[in-house]
Amino acid sequence: MAERSNVRVAWFNGTFVPESEVRIPFRDLSWVYGDGCFDMTRSFHHKLFKVKEHVDRLYRSLKYLRIDPGFGPERMVALTEELFERNRHLLGPDDDYWVGQRISRGVKEVPGDNLDYHGPNVVLECSPLPLVQRAKLFKEGIRVIVPSHRRTPPESLTPRAKTHNYLNMIVANQEVQSADPEAWAVLLDTNGNLAEGMGSNIFTVRNGEVLTPREKFVLPGVSRQTVIDLARAEGIPVAEADIDLYDSYVADEMFLTSTSLCICPVTKINGVDIGPAGQVWGPITKRLADAYSRYVGYDFVAQYLKRYQEGMQARAF
Repeated sequence: MAERSNVRVAWFNGTFVPESEVRIPFRDLSWVYGDGCFDMTRSFHHKLFKVKEHVDRLYRSLKYLRIDPGFGPERMVALTEELFERNRHLLGPDDDYWVGQRISRGVKEVPGDNLDYHGPNVVLECSPLPLVQRAKLFKEGIRVIVPSHRRTPPESLTPRAKTHNYLNMIVANQEVQSADPEAWAVLLDTNGNLAEGMGSNIFTVRNGEVLTPREKFVLPGVSRQTVIDLARAEGIPVAEADIDLYDSYVADEMFLTSTSLCICPVTKINGVDIGPAGQVWGPITKRLADAYSRYVGYDFVAQYLKRYQEGMQARAF
């Protein structure tokens, strides 16, 4: 049984330490060049979700980048689960964690740097989910704006690896939030079709069919795949497709998936209402969210909406 700490701990290069004691050298190649990758899962009611699937994707990213963390996915899963257990007691009853792994190629060796280790730096971490900050999205829906920046094309750098280099989506997000600070960016690919946002995949619904951009052009999200599998189990037609702005403007419903959100409705794209005016949760989006909650054994929508109601009550005083 791991000894409990009153502060969150991380795993850093072989040792569990308080987060404040994780020290990455400034010549680490992830800091210098963004040369590293990561993955994140979340917990539902203090239980981790699909750790193996996230770790498997992490190791695909590592193979693409040709980084060897020094041990395989089985140990990474076990360490991730142990880290969560060491931090779980710090969660409130209605709180949950993001839990992730971050691996850099290591430290750029410089003569006289006096470092005895230049191999990959590996950090496993827990952080609280932004339930309060994102609660409003589940009540009012997400406003999406498509920025002028296009998603990096696969012939330049595959989006299927979850790397530490997010600048393409960061500058796109800055452009969108300068117009609407609460909007979410979803980028087009270089062919003019919807691609993805920063950590989110997009889906449209029209005439009862669910569509999502092709995997070649996006990070294949674990939450994305969960929704695809649930749609098929529910008998809802679902397919990967090229989706342009016309398709999105005439969609009956639209939603985003991500590790933290799971599934959350989109109400506008570029100022255009999705579906009937005033619609937040379309019938298929709601059906899939309900199926998702049953699948994980926890009502994540209610988890967010509770924070929204608490916020409204606090503002009333």
